[in-house]
Amino acid sequence: MLFEDTSIPEVRIVTPKKHGDARGFFSEVYKQSEWRAAGLNHTFVQDNHSYSAPAGTLRGLHFQTAPFAQDKLVRVVRGRILDVAVDIRRSSPTFGKHVAVELSADNWKQLFVPVGFAHAFVTLEPDTEVLYKVTALYSPAHDRGLAFDDPDLGIAWPAPPGGLVLSDKDRKWPRLRDLPDAFA
Repeated sequence: MLFEDTSIPEVRIVTPKKHGDARGFFSEVYKQSEWRAAGLNHTFVQDNHSYSAPAGTLRGLHFQTAPFAQDKLVRVVRGRILDVAVDIRRSSPTFGKHVAVELSADNWKQLFVPVGFAHAFVTLEPDTEVLYKVTALYSPAHDRGLAFDDPDLGIAWPAPPGGLVLSDKDRKWPRLRDLPDAFA
């Protein structure tokens, strides 16, 4: 497993090894001992699977507050996404900055998004499937978000000619400057 740093050290790109032959391939996409050896001591408690039919589907920017704050490990099993993590820790030197990484079924990269970051992705192809592990269970009472189109974030979301597809909930999140401090 290859662990790569990004411009924000806590956000990591993880690329599992693929062992292929005439039948196809095998890959250990998560192995606790390798994570611990890389200094990542996280226990995942829930796996989620997201399917998006049209390209340009944007999900996020989401996070959960304590005691249900979540680390996430995101990967794509079909299609491609632009995966984005925004630092929302007010005391952090990278507060308000983001990391954007293309994840695809072809490049086999995963993105580790730690607690204290808002997370979103936009699909770059139709019929995209995303799997992600989380370290805390989903809690509607602790579910929060950040405006995906906040100009202060400077995220360049690729959009198809018809525009982005979002849920009503994701259109109503506050801007970063109006976001209550959730992570000291």
